[in-house]
Amino acid sequence: MSSAPPDDILHRTDNGVSWITLNRPEAMNAVTWDQRERVIALLGEASADPAVRAVVITATGKGFCAGADLRGAPAAGERVAGDVARTIRLGAQRLITAVLDCEKPVIAAVNGTAAGIGAHLALACDLVIAAEPARFIEVFVRRGLVPDGGGAYLLPRLVGPQKAKELMFFGDAVPAADAERLGLVNKVVPADELEKTARAWAGRLAQGPTRALALTKQLVNASLDVDRASALAAEAAAQEINMTTADANEGVASFVERRTPTYRGR
Repeated sequence: MSSAPPDDILHRTDNGVSWITLNRPEAMNAVTWDQRERVIALLGEASADPAVRAVVITATGKGFCAGADLRGAPAAGERVAGDVARTIRLGAQRLITAVLDCEKPVIAAVNGTAAGIGAHLALACDLVIAAEPARFIEVFVRRGLVPDGGGAYLLPRLVGPQKAKELMFFGDAVPAADAERLGLVNKVVPADELEKTARAWAGRLAQGPTRALALTKQLVNASLDVDRASALAAEAAAQEINMTTADANEGVASFVERRTPTYRGR
C-alpha cells in the first residue's frame, strides 16, 4: 500500500479518461518512491476498469518531471552487490513497464521540463503532446550515470541508435519543437492549449474500440523485438481475439449499414 500524500498525485476519471497528475511543482515534479508506486497502481487500475478507456499523464507547475527524487525511498542499509540493479528493476523499470503494458492508450501531456526518468515516462506513453516551453533532457550523463528506466530501450526505437547516442552522450536539452522534428513528440501546442488538446485526443480514444486499441498497442510495442514470422502470427492472433468483441461486431455492422459506429469498449 502506497503512503504517498494524496495531493502529491492528483487523480480523476472524466468521461472515460483517467487523468494522472504529478503534483509537486515546488520540486519540478521529481517523482518520489511513493508517487511512483501510486502511478503504477493507477495504471494497473486503468487496465482493469472497463469504464476507463484512455489515460492522460501530466503535471502541475513548470516541470513535467525532473527525474527521480530518492529522498522518499525506504531507508537502506549498507549497499551490497546487486542492490542497485534490484532498485532499478523494481523501481524505474517498473514505472516505465507499467506505462508500456497499460491496456489503455496513454497520452503524455508534457507541460514543462522532462528530465531523466521523467523524459522516459513521457516517451513510454503511446502519444506525446508537449507545450511549447517543454524540454526533454537525458540528464544521466551529467551525473556520471548510465541511463536507466528503459532509456536505452526507448530512445533508439524512436530516433535511431546514432541520434539516441548523441542525446545520451551529451545530455543537451531538446526543446519541444526539436523533439517533434525528431519524432519524440506527436504534437507541440501553446502552453495554454495543452490540456484542451490532451482532452480532445483522449476523448477521441475513449470513444474508440478499446480492445482493438489495446491489441494494436501490444502489436506495435512488440514489433521491433520479434522477427517477421512472429509479428505476423501475433497480428493474426490479435485479430482473431478482437473479432470476438462487441466493438468489432459493431464496427462491421456500422460499415454494412452505412452509419457511424458506437463503440462501448467491450
